[in-house]
Amino acid sequence: MREKILALIEKNARIDLHDMAAMLGMEEWELANELARMETENIICGYHTLINWENTSREIVTALIEVKVTPQRGMGFDSIAERIYQYPEVDTVYLMSGAFDFTVILEGKSMRDVAQFVSEKLSIMDAVLSTATHFVLKKYKDHGTVLIKTTKDERMLVTP
Repeated sequence: MREKILALIEKNARIDLHDMAAMLGMEEWELANELARMETENIICGYHTLINWENTSREIVTALIEVKVTPQRGMGFDSIAERIYQYPEVDTVYLMSGAFDFTVILEGKSMRDVAQFVSEKLSIMDAVLSTATHFVLKKYKDHGTVLIKTTKDERMLVTP
């Protein structure tokens, strides 16, 4: 049942408790208790709204930064990740397999802001060996949601 609850709120965190209980065949109080338990167990870690900032007047730059590190003896990757995610501009930190160790995702007001973060905060950390910054040019789909509204070509095909 938990997976069904999670699937519903993952797609729509604003779903009405009454409606969701009816869809799942549960009592509202049962559902509310289960949601509270999953929050306590850190299964549900927050409720977020997906915003397409390109449709607003806010100027924002999203960057994905590949980070190679040398884990410190007795500290491992977790302590390095913790140091990185403590910065308020950092949105996401993932431990990766492959050619680099971490993916760091952050948003800034400009490419210069991102560059300053990398040069003044991230790359100077003792454990960091190298970084590679990639800027998001356009978002088509984010967290399972298509952000671009496609228009269907209504013109008639004319052939001789």
